[in-house]
Amino acid sequence: MKQFISTEDVPGVPRLVDIALDYKKNPHKDKGLGENKTLGMIFLNPSLRTRLSTQVAARNLGMEVVVFNIDKEGWQLEMNDGVVMNGNTSEHVREAAAVMGQYFDIMAIRTFPGLKDKQEDYSEKYINQFIKYAGVPVVSLESATLHPLQSLTDVITIKERWTAPRKPKVVMTWAPHVKALPQAVPNSFAQWMNAWGEVDFTITHPEGYELDPKFSGSAKIEYNQEKALEGADFVYVKNWSSYQDYGKIINSDPAWMVTNERLKNTNDAKIMHCLPVRRNVVIADEVLDGPNSIVIPEAGNRVWAAQAVLSEILKNGK
Repeated sequence: MKQFISTEDVPGVPRLVDIALDYKKNPHKDKGLGENKTLGMIFLNPSLRTRLSTQVAARNLGMEVVVFNIDKEGWQLEMNDGVVMNGNTSEHVREAAAVMGQYFDIMAIRTFPGLKDKQEDYSEKYINQFIKYAGVPVVSLESATLHPLQSLTDVITIKERWTAPRKPKVVMTWAPHVKALPQAVPNSFAQWMNAWGEVDFTITHPEGYELDPKFSGSAKIEYNQEKALEGADFVYVKNWSSYQDYGKIINSDPAWMVTNERLKNTNDAKIMHCLPVRRNVVIADEVLDGPNSIVIPEAGNRVWAAQAVLSEILKNGK
């Protein structure tokens, strides 16, 4: 594996999941793998779980870690090629990424979309510019359209909790939120569920919140949340803004909040969310604090997802 941006970079989802679960049993078994190697973590946006879990994962492999909040500590970057830099930007990504590539063996980048220009966001210009100029393997810590470390974590979490011979029914449900959020997590979750292929996968949301078909793929789409949740084994809750009417909130119906009443016809479903979550807006307290919520162990699995990815790049990235 030479980089980690989407499922297209992964030789096999089941194999990567098995590697992660093996690290969960024995976190320090490859302590020497990253010896004398440095991971540079570059943040253009805030992070809690992604930052901390990836740092722990890298150190489990013996790597040094450098964290740089470029949005607060660095020069304002110019991302467009061929421009006259007589405005607010002080440094071009061509030089910035290339210089950081001299310092680090692997670079990990986190950036969000602007949610104003769909074409620009879905071109993944920011992360692709780092890939183009860094000269070292790049790991996505979330980009404009995808969050692969989170979605690998979600596959790990479902796999370790499902033992029945049939495929589990996994439902990703839209939920209301007070502000417009990116499609990155739902895009990525759909992409990984489809690539994994070991689940019966449904997406439910109000009309107008359809995801880009290249990510939703073969998932069943259901506009009636109650119907979609019938018999669900896992319910993944997430808000996102409109892809069609890009970046807009077109429906904020509070009835879509996940409550125990909404879950009564599931198959005693486990409840998942990437966090952070707005309580009693997206998910009710009674659900988050209830026995079926697995959001905390799900977040714990972020370490093993990152460790699996970093180890594969250290072994095969150059």
